[in-house]
Amino acid sequence: MSLNTQNLQPIINFIWTVADDVLINKFLENQYQDVILPMTVLRRLDLALEPTKDKVLKTHEEFKSKIDNLYGLLTSEQHGTGLAFYNTSKFTMKKLLADPKNIDTNFLDYLNGYSENVQDIISKFKFRNQLETFETTGITFSLIEKFCNPKVELSPDKISPMAMGYMFEDLIRRFNEKTNAAAGRHFTPREIIELMTHLVYLPVKDKIQKGTFLVYDPCAGSGAMLTQSKSFATNPDGEIKSKATFHLYGQENTGEMYAVCKSDMLLKGEDPDKIKFGSTLSEYGFEPDLKFNFMLTNPPYGTTWKQDIDNLNVGSGKKVSIIDKRFNLPIKNFKGDLEETCLTSRSNDGQLMFMLHMLSKMKDPKDGGSRIASVQNGSALFTGDAGSGESGIRQYILENDLLECIIQLPNDIFYNTGIATFVWIISNLKEEKRKGKVQLINASTEAFYRRMRKPLGSKRNELSVEHIQAIQDLYFTFEVNDFSKIFDNEDFGFYQITVHQPEKDEKGNILKDTKGKPKSDTALKDTENIPMKQDIKEYFKKEVYPFVHDAWYETKNAKIGYEIPFTKYFYKHTALRDMYSIVEDIKRLEEETEGLLKEIIN
Repeated sequence: MSLNTQNLQPIINFIWTVADDVLINKFLENQYQDVILPMTVLRRLDLALEPTKDKVLKTHEEFKSKIDNLYGLLTSEQHGTGLAFYNTSKFTMKKLLADPKNIDTNFLDYLNGYSENVQDIISKFKFRNQLETFETTGITFSLIEKFCNPKVELSPDKISPMAMGYMFEDLIRRFNEKTNAAAGRHFTPREIIELMTHLVYLPVKDKIQKGTFLVYDPCAGSGAMLTQSKSFATNPDGEIKSKATFHLYGQENTGEMYAVCKSDMLLKGEDPDKIKFGSTLSEYGFEPDLKFNFMLTNPPYGTTWKQDIDNLNVGSGKKVSIIDKRFNLPIKNFKGDLEETCLTSRSNDGQLMFMLHMLSKMKDPKDGGSRIASVQNGSALFTGDAGSGESGIRQYILENDLLECIIQLPNDIFYNTGIATFVWIISNLKEEKRKGKVQLINASTEAFYRRMRKPLGSKRNELSVEHIQAIQDLYFTFEVNDFSKIFDNEDFGFYQITVHQPEKDEKGNILKDTKGKPKSDTALKDTENIPMKQDIKEYFKKEVYPFVHDAWYETKNAKIGYEIPFTKYFYKHTALRDMYSIVEDIKRLEEETEGLLKEIIN
């Protein structure tokens, strides 16, 4: 479902004026979002509760002394809000404005009246920490008045959770840019989410028409991937038109984004308890055996996960181990035997750890299997030598035939980075033609994006509906062409073998050990990566011996490696210009320069 973001700009711009009109000189610039984001959420909740306010107050007054837990009554259609939350304070935001003298006391009463699930949201925003500043600077009335202005249309009936997610993230992007922070680190452009949801759901659209399905994002941010993916699958006017039930699960470790996500789940009628707070890698919030049908995420990349490593009790030194079955998996050694291996990426980049986590949450193919779409940067394709954790993770994915497709997106498509990014499509129930195969799609060329009229942060390019369709067509056609390549899983694997050269004395004679074998010169010892599909002896015969005729190799410490050199497969050689044309251009420039100088002098 597409979103016209231009229509939201006037509302975003008006909310943004709160900083200049109310908060300036009262808060530091890096504190603006600590006020504006929670106030936006609270006003949105406030508007949702307005129609049932009198009914809730009546029910609360009648039963508060009779029943200990009123949650069921106060959220019911008949006696309460018909939503998953409520507020038992007599105040609404508009009613607070009727008593300016007591507004600070009344505002606290208003906040305290919310149900426990909203108290969690207020707590994660750390919003009560701001109330003293509101009171001492006297801005409480002006702040609430600003958010009650009709120009700020935040009602759930008018602004969908998807639109609200865009607004929140655009505000966060502005805050971060203003304070030179990591702009938009939570913000996945809507067209990228749209592409991901299409490639996750469309291949199995006939299998999800009815039933119950679980959708999960381990790095939920504002929850946009969850809500947008469900909307795509269940839209009665969409491509799938599913009548199935979709339950949304997510986890987020940034307090403000968790609060935003949970608030929109409340308004959407989703179960807010299915959104957990904390780090997914070391504080996973759900039952270990819970599995999901669909997973979509944009995990942090190039970001440290050292705190998670400490929390997971990773061993020090060369022996690395985690007592967590998500990260201990069987992979083949050089002899072809499966070995239980702790697969961990380096501490300064945890993106592939989120991939491992999602793999552990896939449903068994007998139970319908799972499909995953995950955004990664380029390092996930090749970082890490043979035997490293990163290589081992790729090995596990490829040797278990889980990787369907990788799509390179255009550069400058995200708000916080201009680097190359890739969407990985993972499935443990591949259709027949894809078994044992991996498709690479290069959607980074101008054929697949358009320039934006006005850049947003680092985002200068965007995908249109037609571009998304073109990428889908490449995926479903599954053919080799200029933009699509198809490989066997083994094409990405290699054996890393130790290569020796003899040690020689000053006269050039080969030194030998007690058994009469040449001694290895440690200074010349090297490794050779041999493609998995090639015979090792034949490879050495063709690629090594002609250049180092007395070399030999050993396989005692041989390792298996996997990498996906994406750009190599789509590289097109551009011939250098001939010398004559270069000389002619230089002459022409000299003539133009000489003429310009004469004109200036005269």
